Amino acid sequence: MNIDAIKDLAYKMADDQLIIGHRHSEWIGLGPLLEEDIAFASKAQDKVGQSLAFYKLLEALGGQDPDTLAFGRTAAGFHNAIFAELPNGEFDFSIIRHFLFDTAEFIRFEMLAASAYQGFSNLGKKFKGEVQYHILHANEWLQQLGNSDDKTIARMQNTLDYALPYALGVFEPSKWEEALLAEGIFAGERELQARWEERVHAALKQTGLTLPSLTTVEPVYGGRYGQHSEHLQPLLDEMGEVINSEPGAEW
Repeated sequence: MNIDAIKDLAYKMADDQLIIGHRHSEWIGLGPLLEEDIAFASKAQDKVGQSLAFYKLLEALGGQDPDTLAFGRTAAGFHNAIFAELPNGEFDFSIIRHFLFDTAEFIRFEMLAASAYQGFSNLGKKFKGEVQYHILHANEWLQQLGNSDDKTIARMQNTLDYALPYALGVFEPSKWEEALLAEGIFAGERELQARWEERVHAALKQTGLTLPSLTTVEPVYGGRYGQHSEHLQPLLDEMGEVINSEPGAEW
């Protein structure tokens, strides 16, 4: 199998989970309800655990150890979608991102579960159940806020419209797309996006929100190949503050 294609997909999966996991952790102590502090903490733990599994897979393929991969790279070396690194902002943005991102991740894990590469199929089967619970949480909030008063619905719609270009960046095509498809490793970003659009549209139909025509939305690409926003490097500096304070130390 094409190892470079496998690594490319593994990197973006690992980095997505690590970065959005850190963003989720930032809600601890700041959520609108105590239950939400706990919920986001739980999801953050899941995401970081998922990222570790993909970093271990990369290590087995000849890469560096997980700690070095997580804390030893600059922003230019990360493959996460820009959507994952954006600041949490207000709670409405975090809920919209949670809904759009985790819907895509659940479908990606479903697709990975059918991969001809056993490393991916094992992780897809292992983690799709975890992400399904994340979607249930996101959908519960989407239903509550998207069927609220006119002011809340208008605010959620504005947030959805703002988030969509970044959400579409999750599906940035891989330069290894043909190899992934040809070898049955992954069914591709185009197929992932098509399934995502169907599920997002179905969920939004149960609310007062609408999904704009995506043909008019310009995706925010670049993150998969090291072109990030100004928000990622400060986040990485914060994440690596302890381990980088004593390089080479035994922890």
